Amino acid sequence: MVALIFDCDGVLADTERDGHLPAFNQTFAEFGLPVRWSQQEYGHRLQIGGGKERMQSLLTPEFVRAAGLPSDAAAQAELVARWHRRKTEIFAAMVRSGAIAPRPGVGRIARAAAAAGWQLAVASTSAMDSVRAVLEVAVGTDLAARFSKFAGDVIPRKKPSPDIYLLALRELGTPAAETVVIEDSRNGLLAATGAKIGCIVTLSAYTQHEDMTGAVLIVSNLGDPGGQDVSVLTNQTGMPVHGYVSLANIAACMSASLTSPEHDQSDMGLTS
Repeated sequence: MVALIFDCDGVLADTERDGHLPAFNQTFAEFGLPVRWSQQEYGHRLQIGGGKERMQSLLTPEFVRAAGLPSDAAAQAELVARWHRRKTEIFAAMVRSGAIAPRPGVGRIARAAAAAGWQLAVASTSAMDSVRAVLEVAVGTDLAARFSKFAGDVIPRKKPSPDIYLLALRELGTPAAETVVIEDSRNGLLAATGAKIGCIVTLSAYTQHEDMTGAVLIVSNLGDPGGQDVSVLTNQTGMPVHGYVSLANIAACMSASLTSPEHDQSDMGLTS
């Protein structure tokens, strides 16, 4: 059975700048930490997969001394876990309040895929509670319940490692050649192509200038009928995009990925 896997942040909604960043900074303030990330600095931190890992990157010896934090690794890990739980609560509340809108085309594509009998999944390095909140806002509670969800610490190595997509393939029981991933970042693209899955990229606020070599289709967003036409930057499928990305366009990314030089179909194994 065909499977469609969405990344969460930047794909279902453009959450990083207007959601995760202020949630991180509010958390830092509540815990009295001497740091506030600017938009530019947060863009650099996004190269690190996972929110806890981004927080962990703060813990240089200089920061630990300045913040009066323990130097013991186990104690630091517990602190980071506490910070991240609170950050997840703040972010999920923001999403459920309606502060962050879904990106164009996400709900339409998810409904069309469900009607066609496709398997639906979301695969993200974000915490599960954050992913559930964004997914429910993006596609509705009923359809969100039909999604398989792979999020947070379900795998030890986060994107750009392909591990989360290899796990998804195993759990869904779908071969890579019958699966499409929608991502927004180079790290996500590398994770998808590392798992031999054809990848569509919908550029987001922080990923406009990233190298997306290897994507089968690169668009400004998925678009909707009657909305502004999407910009198509790369299309290896041979099927034109007429104003917005259709389910047929997405299906074409599977066959196009079979001939892409980045995808060696001689090895379709699911081990990392």
